[in-house]
Amino acid sequence: MYETFALSIENHIAHVRFNRPEKANALNQQAWDEMKALFSSLDNNPEVRVVVLSGEGKHFCSGIDLTLLMDVGRISGDNCEGRKREKLHQIILGLQAPINALEACRKPVLAAIHNGCIGAGVDIISACDMRYVTEDAYFTIREIDMGMVADLGTLQRLPKIIPDGVAREMAYTGRKMYGQEARSVGLVNNVFADQEKMLEGVMEIAGQIAAKSPLSIRGTKEMLLYARDHSVDESLRYMAVWNAAMLLSEDLAKAFQATLTKKQPEFDN
Repeated sequence: MYETFALSIENHIAHVRFNRPEKANALNQQAWDEMKALFSSLDNNPEVRVVVLSGEGKHFCSGIDLTLLMDVGRISGDNCEGRKREKLHQIILGLQAPINALEACRKPVLAAIHNGCIGAGVDIISACDMRYVTEDAYFTIREIDMGMVADLGTLQRLPKIIPDGVAREMAYTGRKMYGQEARSVGLVNNVFADQEKMLEGVMEIAGQIAAKSPLSIRGTKEMLLYARDHSVDESLRYMAVWNAAMLLSEDLAKAFQATLTKKQPEFDN
């Protein structure tokens, strides 16, 4: 179904892979369109309980395709400057939408990053639930070197993941942050020697998540995202409403019975 992504689903784990290795997984317009459709589909697929995002070829993702950037810079049509700016505004919102769809996906998304994670790649991994890297992986907010302000979510999400001053330093300088430093500041959960070991480790974690109550996992992600953007009091009130609606589920009874019998529970999707 997809040309710029590869997708496989096994044991309730969806493995999504950037699939433009000949372009260092740079994202053209088709890739942005497919990413939004893909994550919306995974969100609604009851067979999927967790998503792993990785990249084919040399790099994880080298950001937005430069041909797309040039096309955006050549907005044509109406002679009215106001209407041109309105069109540009809609284009930017359209590029933000696929990353928002990834974040809004009710299933946890685990990024498995090797080598370059550049520009829009950082926007994307900032919207993921967890991040894992190889030792040679690096992150760079490349937009500053292109005379741009990063506009797809990095500046909004990254300072809520790593210390504010570190995020500012990356955004102002465009410098590369490698795997071990990324772990030391909390950007990534773990660092692996190579891509094979990383994928093996990430798939193991994904399997642990997939074995839990899907209803509880979806609710936990909802609560974490809400708590990030709201006060403790607001978040607790929302939590109470959620549990009043969702707590008395079959999953609760199955988990309780599994504890008593010391057996692994099996949950419905």
